[in-house]
Amino acid sequence: MVTAIVLINTERGRVIDVAQQLIEIDGVAEVFSVAGRYDLVALLRVSTNDEMASLVTGHLLRVEGVAHTETLTAFQAYSRHDSERMFGL
Repeated sequence: MVTAIVLINTERGRVIDVAQQLIEIDGVAEVFSVAGRYDLVALLRVSTNDEMASLVTGHLLRVEGVAHTETLTAFQAYSRHDSERMFGL
C-alpha cells in the first residue's frame, strides 16, 4: 500500500466544493478541512507508486478550484491504534 498526504490550497470560497470533488476520486481515502496554511488535507491510498503518480498528476491537479498542492509521500506509518491491536494494550 502506498500512502500520501496532500496539502491543498483552494481558490477563495471553494473549500467545500473541492473537498466534495476530491472524495469522489478513487484512491482518495479521506479529506479534512483544516486551519492553518492549507485549506484541505487529503489522505491518498493506492497499491503502487505508478497509481499514486497518476492519481496526483492526472486527477487531483485537475480538480476545479485547486490552487496549489504539496504532496508528502509516506515511507512508514506509526499508529497507536495498530500498536494496541498488535500487543493487546
